[in-house]
Amino acid sequence: MSSASPAVSIGIDFGTSNTVVALATDDRRVEAIRFDHGGRRHSVYVSALCFWEDRPGSGAHAEGGPWAIEQFLEGRHVYRFLQSFKTFAGSHSFNSTQVFRQRYKFEDILAAFLRTLARHGGDRFGFEAANIAVGRPVRFAGGNPDEALAMQRYRAAFERLGAGHARYVYEPVGAAFSFARRLERDATVLVADFGGGTSDFSVMRFSRAGGSLRAEPLGHAGIGIAGDTFDYRIVDHVVSPRLGKGSSFRSFDKVLPLPNSYYTNLARWHQLAMMKSSGELRELRELSRTALKPAPLQDFITIVDLDLGFSLYRAVSDAKVALSARDEVDFHFNGGGVDIRSTITRNDFETWIADDIARLGATIDKVLGEAGITAREVEKVFLTGGTSFVPAVRRLFAERFGNERLMSGDQFESIAYGLALIGHSPDPDRWAAAGGLKSKAGA
Repeated sequence: MSSASPAVSIGIDFGTSNTVVALATDDRRVEAIRFDHGGRRHSVYVSALCFWEDRPGSGAHAEGGPWAIEQFLEGRHVYRFLQSFKTFAGSHSFNSTQVFRQRYKFEDILAAFLRTLARHGGDRFGFEAANIAVGRPVRFAGGNPDEALAMQRYRAAFERLGAGHARYVYEPVGAAFSFARRLERDATVLVADFGGGTSDFSVMRFSRAGGSLRAEPLGHAGIGIAGDTFDYRIVDHVVSPRLGKGSSFRSFDKVLPLPNSYYTNLARWHQLAMMKSSGELRELRELSRTALKPAPLQDFITIVDLDLGFSLYRAVSDAKVALSARDEVDFHFNGGGVDIRSTITRNDFETWIADDIARLGATIDKVLGEAGITAREVEKVFLTGGTSFVPAVRRLFAERFGNERLMSGDQFESIAYGLALIGHSPDPDRWAAAGGLKSKAGA
């Protein structure tokens, strides 16, 4: 990466699955940081951490992004692999997790991840930059997320790296700033950002006055349904039954169903990764001794015990992506002696996610209501994030707004680009999520 033009504004899109950092220079050029790994240059830094010890008691090392995955797949050391940890940000039920002999709170995990990001980011990226905008979801993931707790944890992590001055901006607002560069006339725009853990929506009014672009946020809404939720449906219908869901165990003279809570964990990557340290793996071993069909449950234990969740979820995600282009796919997972095969049709998949699509539709209604406009008054719809390519999601927007109004951007970089551009606005503090909705600022 060239060091010719110093960054004057940095945008950090910390996502459930991937993180992107963009740099804006004083001539308003924007570019994503590229990470050199494995002979390739990546703009996407996987939101993962791998802790390991060279020998027991020697002290933990940590790597993030593609280096974390490399350490995990090589498996040369005793390790602890964490992914999708953003999902815990607003959760009161997550206090800490054990990593070797040390307990890590959410802010400890995020700070460790950010340090790896800075280490690999090059000399143009530093948390001491004057203008840093960090993306945050409109609604955090989880059943009952606490926004204040999530933001307290975010700030604590960034403060440790010298970025206590960072602004926190709704992720779809960042995407809107990126999209606005393509507008040739005034427009009311609905921005839909589909991440791994949440889907967020913002309505923005863009206008030009005196040669500069003006922006007014009209409404925001979010929901904890996104790409990981769709993965959950595939795991729940295809994988979990193969691993014992719906079967029974014997307790004294009674035959009881296996608790569904273990399969809820299986269907959510961030929970599956915690089962070893929570004691649930030990409980599964005990259940397997009295299960009426122990073999499927033993396969479940193997997946947890050998940390095969990453490979399992990669197979699930690949099947989901393939269903966007094909009417059916052959799902196949093989690892640790566990072999799971099934044919998944797009019709099956769309049946499984139908309630999720309906809830996304209700969230669109909510953001339009907050903005005080109808679908007819939306002139452009900007879709970003990988889930926007799911046919059922695309169809939801086409039916409401018409195909001619739908536009897409880079599924990974749009938000980070817009966050970096916000640092160039006349009053970037107006775009912080804590600010009022009806303020105006130059874009």
